[in-house]
Amino acid sequence: MQPPPTTKNDLDYIYSMNGMKLLLCAPIVLLASCKLSMHPYAVTSDKAPKAIGPYSQAVVHGNTVYCSGQIGLNPATGTLVGESIEVQTKQALDNLKAVVETSGSDMKHVLKVNIYITNMGDFSKVNDIYKDYFPDLKPARATVQVAALPKNSLIEIECIAAKTK
Repeated sequence: MQPPPTTKNDLDYIYSMNGMKLLLCAPIVLLASCKLSMHPYAVTSDKAPKAIGPYSQAVVHGNTVYCSGQIGLNPATGTLVGESIEVQTKQALDNLKAVVETSGSDMKHVLKVNIYITNMGDFSKVNDIYKDYFPDLKPARATVQVAALPKNSLIEIECIAAKTK
């Protein structure tokens, strides 16, 4: 890996190599020298259920964590916990939290959440549990009613987070 740019000529070289316009100021020089892997990689958490299909629990690219949907599966047994929306919501969020943390982030840095539920009548019950996982920053969110979910789950939750570690 090349050392970070230190002179105007070095920055001109980066400009010509990347085709991006760089401002000649200290914060940009520091940004240009960050050692981020721009190759995506998969993340697997032992504290969340194994993927039940051909996908990763999460993929990290740069400073962004893309988490696959989690349903209310017990990580140890791979079976659905309970039959109520409350029990499944809590387990799905616990599973999601495990994946987010294994990926180098935390729930305070979740930016976007998508929730899929089989009964929109459960919306307020989901919110009562959801709010405890996001007490500070409330991520952007969409909630959609769907006809069915894997393993006859009542809820599936996915998210995008900023990597912090």
